[in-house]
Amino acid sequence: MLMKLSQVGSWLKAKTSNRRGQNTVEYLLMLTVVVGVVLVSGAMLKKFMPTLFNNIQQMITGAAGQMGGGSPP
Repeated sequence: MLMKLSQVGSWLKAKTSNRRGQNTVEYLLMLTVVVGVVLVSGAMLKKFMPTLFNNIQQMITGAAGQMGGGSPP
């Protein structure tokens, strides 16, 4: 059973015109991409986080020390 080219085109249009559920699939794909990006970036930043928090703590401690370093009135 061979179909003519025009019949194939009509068949494809009929099959692709049914878009029920397409939005759900698109949202799930977008969610998957966002979760993947967050996981990959979290894994990459994991090795820099202890150093980052240590640097922030030192900067806050240094700023607090400078503010309280003046002579009392």
